[in-house]
Amino acid sequence: MFKNKQHDGQAIDTLIGPQVTLHGDLVFSGGLYVEGRIHGRVIAEQGTRAVLTLAEQGRIEGEVQVPVVVINGELQGDVFASERVELAAKARVVGNVHYQVVEMRAGATLTGRLIHADAEPAAQAGPTLVAANG
Repeated sequence: MFKNKQHDGQAIDTLIGPQVTLHGDLVFSGGLYVEGRIHGRVIAEQGTRAVLTLAEQGRIEGEVQVPVVVINGELQGDVFASERVELAAKARVVGNVHYQVVEMRAGATLTGRLIHADAEPAAQAGPTLVAANG
């Protein structure tokens, strides 16, 4: 249904609308656009291309394991992105962000650690980062 829809150049295959609240883990592939709420883990299907976009009004409470993550809403939980994380201007993240490449726009807030994929063992004992970019 959403195969031909795009947001910021990303194809949207699945939409969690603003009136939707999902309780439980969500496993997906392709493009997932979240305007509603998810209480549970969000996991990309192994071996598939997957992009999670959390809209400004969206909220996730749980761990995220997706290759490409774009956050402009509220996320409480750790993020594991094997490719790229983008924290947009309205992003509010409480948790650690494990990344290969990260982009953080002015206005985004992160309460947790930024942990590069290659430095994870050394970062386990590191200090907590509280960043408010703006």
